[in-house]
Amino acid sequence: MALSIEAVQQALREDGLDGWLLYDFHGSNPIAARVTGVAASRKLATRRWYYLIPASGTPRGLVHAIERHNLDGLPGEKRAYAGRQQLATGLQDLLSGVKRVAMEYSPGNAIPYVSRVDAGTVEAVRNAGADVVSSGDLIQRFEAVWSQEALQTHVEASERLYRIKDRAFELIRERMKAREALDEYELQECMLGWFGEEGLQTDSGPNVCAQENAGNPHYQATRESHRAIRPDEMVLIDLWGKLRRPGAVFADITWMAYTGPTVPDEYARAFDAARQGRDAAIELVQTAIREGRDLRGFEVDRACRTVIERAGYGAQFIHRTGHSLGEDVHGNGVHMDDYETHDDRRLIPGTGFTIEPGIYTDRYGVRTEINMFIGEREARVSGPRQAEIVTLA
Repeated sequence: MALSIEAVQQALREDGLDGWLLYDFHGSNPIAARVTGVAASRKLATRRWYYLIPASGTPRGLVHAIERHNLDGLPGEKRAYAGRQQLATGLQDLLSGVKRVAMEYSPGNAIPYVSRVDAGTVEAVRNAGADVVSSGDLIQRFEAVWSQEALQTHVEASERLYRIKDRAFELIRERMKAREALDEYELQECMLGWFGEEGLQTDSGPNVCAQENAGNPHYQATRESHRAIRPDEMVLIDLWGKLRRPGAVFADITWMAYTGPTVPDEYARAFDAARQGRDAAIELVQTAIREGRDLRGFEVDRACRTVIERAGYGAQFIHRTGHSLGEDVHGNGVHMDDYETHDDRRLIPGTGFTIEPGIYTDRYGVRTEINMFIGEREARVSGPRQAEIVTLA
């Protein structure tokens, strides 16, 4: 099992919970499948299973009779069920004595990364006599915390992404100087080739966005739909990747450039507002961790967003301030968000995330993105911070 039962039980007692009920049906809850080790077992798992880790005592499970061995790798007794009546009775027995249980549930689906258990299953658990609360902070402790080895993979991935960013800007500069054609898709494909050279993998190609396309936060150039990169234009590149090794975690950065000798004031002012918002968020995180006080994701978003709103760009900042990083680029830890959701999970040691404010219009967009890691007594940025738009003429 990927989890330490003793550590989970200690966390449950600290949080005043009677247990953590892990549930999956046909891969619907990848968090439960990962932390129990069921996903790694590669056993056929097409029926509902439950595994309860109580705050004290021995864990116990409920598994379908035709897949009765799927939880054999976990400690504790497992009861088999077959028909739906046996399932209902088995769930009632499984939850005997449990009044308050955590599941992968988020009230109002506020945090979709946590909300993996369907409403009907939550109803069934409640009908069995248990109150269901969110396992969000438990997930952080046991899914989102990086080992020292994982942190090192992040640092190495970050260094390689910055090298790729530099190569991308240099290629733009060379083509502009030679007055040779270059388009978003060609540069994107070049960058993917450099990912291979650097030993990085990613779940999709980087974003290369020229001028008005930079105003679309999730623009993706394709072979069929892209535009040229021309002189005197803004260029946004957003790239993310991780090392090709088990347990590696992602790095994710965004940088801005201008294909002319002098950045127009309009663009420079917008970028400076985003930069100041980013730095306000970084300062809040570093101060809180240094002082040993609790800080929650929504507070970081507020700190960043307040700066941008005061600069007059609040309506153009249309996404959260940052997201968790993990083995997936959007991890299962706390997000810096009081805009799309209200993420009240704590920032805890051993976790990493992005800070990436952006300002978007129909004519252009700007964004700056850095990565942070929370240590026991300090929080640090794992790479350079962009101070101003890079000129490429």
